[in-house]
Amino acid sequence: MHADRGPDAYTGLDRMPIGGQWRHGSSGDVFRDVNPYDDTVLTEITLADESDVDIAYREAERAWQRWAVTPASERAEVFLRATRILDERRTEIVDWLVHEAGAVRERAEFEWCLVRSGMVEVASYPTRLLGRILPGITPGKENRVYREPLGVVTVISPWNFPFQLSHRSVAPAIALGNTVVLKPAENTPVTGGLLLARIYEEAGLPPGVLNVVIGKGGVIGDALATHDTCRMISFTGSTEVGRHIARQAPLKRHTLELGGNGPLVVLDDADLDLAADAAVFGSYYHQGQICMATNRVVATAPVHDELVERMLVRARALRVGDPADPATQIGPVIDDEQCHGIQDLVERSVEQGARLLLSGDPSGPSGRVLPPHLLLAANDAPSAAEEVFGPVATVIRAEDEEDALNIANDTEYGLSSAVYTRDAERGVRFARRIRAGMTHVNDSTLNDEANTAFGGENHSGLGRFGGEWAMEEFTADHWISLQHTRRRLPFDLE
Repeated sequence: MHADRGPDAYTGLDRMPIGGQWRHGSSGDVFRDVNPYDDTVLTEITLADESDVDIAYREAERAWQRWAVTPASERAEVFLRATRILDERRTEIVDWLVHEAGAVRERAEFEWCLVRSGMVEVASYPTRLLGRILPGITPGKENRVYREPLGVVTVISPWNFPFQLSHRSVAPAIALGNTVVLKPAENTPVTGGLLLARIYEEAGLPPGVLNVVIGKGGVIGDALATHDTCRMISFTGSTEVGRHIARQAPLKRHTLELGGNGPLVVLDDADLDLAADAAVFGSYYHQGQICMATNRVVATAPVHDELVERMLVRARALRVGDPADPATQIGPVIDDEQCHGIQDLVERSVEQGARLLLSGDPSGPSGRVLPPHLLLAANDAPSAAEEVFGPVATVIRAEDEEDALNIANDTEYGLSSAVYTRDAERGVRFARRIRAGMTHVNDSTLNDEANTAFGGENHSGLGRFGGEWAMEEFTADHWISLQHTRRRLPFDLE
């Protein structure tokens, strides 16, 4: 089981909270949650089936009747208490991220920081909702527009940044008066759901406001998407699954953060040391298993060769191995399927003409620690055209700035992107022409801040997370009109 638990660590993480009761699932199917580095069993969970999903929604609906009218100050206090608990349990949470998600220790610390910043941000949401009073065209009429919670929100989250990518939807949803049914990824049930439930339970969140169901997507996914009680689906994951959810529940509200194919463009006047640092970080951080990862490095011809050399020096120096070792910079990918898929993608790219400059065989007790890979390829190579989700960098040569822009935009995705240039305003002009939800000038493609607009365009998703954008996503406008004087209607007999 989990080796580094302290005496006051959370227990009961083999069950799921539904309506305030921690219970086993009804499927009879037991899932072994393992450390991806060495396959050590962390916990065993009897998974949920559709009957558990139905109970979770009924409990969430029942809890919403009270939670939606809970005073804003009381809702805010829950997040202030949760932040203190998060601080007290930092080591415990980081340890779980290392063991369950395969995150190297620095990466796990960073994810903890992201969740904390999200808690601090949403603590103000209950008192920041703004309504409007609008003039009417009807004599004696006053028009009011209230922002109100939606009801029961479904959150479906992935395994790559499980703590953060669950929390960034769960926290604003409940802060704004909604209740939640959360399904974390099967590979990361504890960091993606159960730890959050324990933290908020300890912080005094009422029973039923946050419910967690752990099960296989093929068994309970459609039940989650189509349940009558669900008013909104917040999903982070693959574009394929996101499309399926949208087809299954076309009339529900959606926030979808889907796949990415992030370009980092290096123009001819860029600082190449800074650009190489960002390219290596963006390509290999957390083994490349990030939707915002630098999937493609697009270098203009004058700087291409020198940039590649600098990237090679940096990539070769990265230390791979056990994520629990503080010196490790690249740990394991999440499972065998993911590992084999990355290797297959690299092989297909080489078969189609890509040059493989840096590679290596998987290592570690489970054989899932892939060393950094670096390829030179065209934009239609599999490693450039597809989302890799592994420690692979593909560098593409562009003739000039316009060619680089065309290459950057030649993708069905549009999540995160970046451009390097010594001329800041040139960078902004270039950034505004990239078809993406986020573009960073002289920085990595990897950026996430709780108070701004996080999200993608095209096949990378719908909606935005963070700040006032999250406040809009997780609430609805309700027009209330008040007629102060008698209104003359067409059918009046007087």
